[in-house]
Amino acid sequence: MVNNVKVIGVDMVKFEKPGMQESYDVMASKAIQGAIKDAGINYKEIKQAFASYVYGDSTCGQAALYKVGMTGIPVINVNNNCSSGSTALYLARQAVSSGAVDCALAFGFEEMQRGALKSHWDDRVAPMQHFNDRLDEIAPEYSEIQGAMRLFGAAGTAYINKYGANPDIFAKVSVKTRNHAMNNPFAILNKPITVEEVLNAPVIYPPYLTRLMACPPSCGAAAAIVCSEEFAKKHGIKDAVEIISQVMATDTEESYKDEIHIVGADMTRRAAKEAYELAGIGPEDVDVVELHDCFTPNEVITYEGLGLCGEGEAETFINNGDNTYGGKYVVNPSGGLMSKGHPLGATGLAQCTELVWQLRGQTNERQVKGAKVALQHNLGLGGAVVVTMYKKG
Repeated sequence: MVNNVKVIGVDMVKFEKPGMQESYDVMASKAIQGAIKDAGINYKEIKQAFASYVYGDSTCGQAALYKVGMTGIPVINVNNNCSSGSTALYLARQAVSSGAVDCALAFGFEEMQRGALKSHWDDRVAPMQHFNDRLDEIAPEYSEIQGAMRLFGAAGTAYINKYGANPDIFAKVSVKTRNHAMNNPFAILNKPITVEEVLNAPVIYPPYLTRLMACPPSCGAAAAIVCSEEFAKKHGIKDAVEIISQVMATDTEESYKDEIHIVGADMTRRAAKEAYELAGIGPEDVDVVELHDCFTPNEVITYEGLGLCGEGEAETFINNGDNTYGGKYVVNPSGGLMSKGHPLGATGLAQCTELVWQLRGQTNERQVKGAKVALQHNLGLGGAVVVTMYKKG
């Protein structure tokens, strides 16, 4: 990165279950206005905007931003599946880092429907078809179960078979995550659950994946404002959080290797490795993590991809409590996607918001004490992963 990039304003609306939300333009405009207020700048000082969403017509980003004001700046609409929010942040950061602008906005939103994710475009080739074809070759069982449930369910089964781990680790992650969510007023699901409840919930992909190991669909919006170091100094901003590295990776032929790689394990590993190298620090220096836990098997797989523990060591990592308060890291103090829900375009920016709040010390009962370095992981199959590292200013 040529210029140091600071996050100076963040905000999000409370995510809601489908059918209970405000319209996307209202949710997004509230998040944007909150981020502007948080930054303490004038709206007209934002020179570019990047809007992320998956389900919506073209120029929804403009419709949302225009409710805040029409200043004539470039507005770029971004769709990168579940990593759309972080992709918008990546582009905003890149615009500032390159010197093209000194202040940019990334915002994301989604109005979801009830039930499992599905395509709205069944009259053309599905972007995930090549991965589904590969899964038919290596894991043909339960092929009647389609979509994300099959992809992550098969990956979870493959992980247990490969490393001989106890399948209850997926349930233990659900319990940990819900315990964190109890202290987050932005979480939809914030009542504690037990391992037994998770394991006895309806099975959605045999033999291990149950309903309480899957994130709920939700609707919401989040926003972040980034700027150059000079802009922050000029405006006397004291609580800025620096993006010390950010890497996006997409698939290679390695992604076809097995069920675990199909859900982005190799993308995550490569992006994390480069992010650590660019930052000049390693995973041992990280204090708090927000990672993409759309299904708890993916959280388990991602521990290893991010280097939080060694390959095949996730079970020990979980049983030792190294993913929660008092352990090596606090992973998903917000409650993650599992508890907040997953409005696709907003998720990556909601993760950013949580980590900025954590590094500022603004998260009350869920605060990670002394947090100085934060790590974000946002995954979209099909595919892209964005790994971002933040440092307290």
